[in-house]
Amino acid sequence: MLRIFAPQRPWVTVFGMVSEDNVIEDSVSVEDDFDGDDYDYDDGGDYYDDDYGDAGDDDDDYCLVEDDDVDDPGAMVSRRPKLGYTVLQEADIKQRQEDDISKVSTVLSLSQVEATILLRHYNWNVNEVHDEWFSDEERVRKSVGLFERPVVDVSYANEFTCGICFDLLPCDNFASASCGHPFCWECWQGYICTSINDGPGCLLLRCPEPSCKAAVGPDMIDKLAPCEEKEKYSQFLLRSYIEDNREAKWCPAPGCENAVNFAVGGGDFDVTCLCSYRFCWNCTVEAHRPVDCETVTKWMLKNSVDGENVNWILHNSKTCPKCKRPIEKNQGCMHMTCTPPCSYEFCWLCLRAWSSHGLATGGFYSCNVYEAEMQKGNVDAEMRREMAKNSFEKYTHYYERWASNQSSREKALEDLNRMESENMEKLCNVQCTTMSQLKCITEAWLQIVECRRVLKWTYAYGYYLPEHEKTKTQFFEYLQGEAEAGLERLHRCAEKELDKYVTADGPSSDFDDFRTKLTGLTSVTKTYFENLVRALENGLEDVNSTACNKTASPRSPASPRSPTGRNGKGRGSRGKESPRAGVSPKNVDDTSK
Repeated sequence: MLRIFAPQRPWVTVFGMVSEDNVIEDSVSVEDDFDGDDYDYDDGGDYYDDDYGDAGDDDDDYCLVEDDDVDDPGAMVSRRPKLGYTVLQEADIKQRQEDDISKVSTVLSLSQVEATILLRHYNWNVNEVHDEWFSDEERVRKSVGLFERPVVDVSYANEFTCGICFDLLPCDNFASASCGHPFCWECWQGYICTSINDGPGCLLLRCPEPSCKAAVGPDMIDKLAPCEEKEKYSQFLLRSYIEDNREAKWCPAPGCENAVNFAVGGGDFDVTCLCSYRFCWNCTVEAHRPVDCETVTKWMLKNSVDGENVNWILHNSKTCPKCKRPIEKNQGCMHMTCTPPCSYEFCWLCLRAWSSHGLATGGFYSCNVYEAEMQKGNVDAEMRREMAKNSFEKYTHYYERWASNQSSREKALEDLNRMESENMEKLCNVQCTTMSQLKCITEAWLQIVECRRVLKWTYAYGYYLPEHEKTKTQFFEYLQGEAEAGLERLHRCAEKELDKYVTADGPSSDFDDFRTKLTGLTSVTKTYFENLVRALENGLEDVNSTACNKTASPRSPASPRSPTGRNGKGRGSRGKESPRAGVSPKNVDDTSK
């Protein structure tokens, strides 16, 4: 096995993320024959590489280490982060639900039906049920509706009068809950079916007797309800196990019936369902790191059509001074006439009656009254419109790029599916290789999809950055630009450069070099984006202190450099010996040249 290491360079502190003591060299594990199931990456890079994108660096950027220097594979696996959540399928949910019911039934010496009613009342919290029950059993029975003995004794009667339909029927035609109030089967069926068809409230069903609080359990449903209603009730009961559980939520993907159980304190809220949908467990919106849930809510509201229509009206129209309806100016003259029945005539600039205008006010194309008010600083409405226009232009800038990365992500998903369904087998045949050796291609596309998602949300992050924090904004835009450049490099490699190997007439001599290059780009890009996410989630908190103390590296926010620059050319000039600040998704490409 070979390992590719970035060479050691001087390290500098960039907003407190890197120090000489805690730096871990970024490495990529690459098997000689790219075969075997244990193929994986070691994402050890600590932060950004100062030579990210330095095409001027020669082959000495990476050195090869023999197998003897590789750490124990078991130790590498043990360092991988453990998932703080569990994906539950329907069978898993049913099993957990049955286990909890059995546990409560055994500990409290209750029937399965009574245990189910208790757990449903306490939102399926076994510990809370035990605590409340042993604290005050009588109070719990009263509040839940579990009667130890019937309140109505009807054992002596042969016939009863139903309290709903008032029919006199034999006792065999009657049923009752734990309270003992008798009602005929037909009335019970109507009562139960109506409650079930009304929704999940049927899980809290009580005795039809108005003054009775006795609970109607699943046994009554199984005995009296038709098959269709039984199935609905079972689904409501199953779904309540997730929906009433504070640690579990349904996967929001359309058509998915899985749930995710999240361990409290399990780290970030991003989870991935078995259906491959990745979402935020906290707000159930698609995964949106590095943006927090509150910002996502504001951004999605901002994206709503109604909200932007209001903003457009604000800076493209004015309200009629009389009827207050918005009016858009579609001709050059300042003489405005509102639509009937209002028909009010006014000046577009000062919004005063047109009858008061004439030569003294400047005529049709200007308004001295308006100019005078502007000089006095009294034109607040105009200022608000100008601010709204500027805000709209800023929003458009960020939204277009947000939407563009979303489109690119969707296209990457399509390309991934097409690669797996069509091109992988073709590539195996053309290059005379195996599917396991092409694992790096699938991983590259999966990384592209994930990075597009992260990059998309960085634009929402940038939109809400405080405008007065210029240094932080400049540095954020620099890091964002570096991320874009590195991702484009990986995307181009997986899309354009791979195509020639798919369409080749026979095996290519440099295909192994291509796989090495693609694997390295994937790993380094992954490391860069993971560190970028962590930095943004920390709010780039060390940028201001770094700027104030003047300890920033030559790659400071004031002079960011282009990831595509060469020999000092680009957004900012840099020489080959400039200090490094972490891992870059740019250097791996140079090793294959």
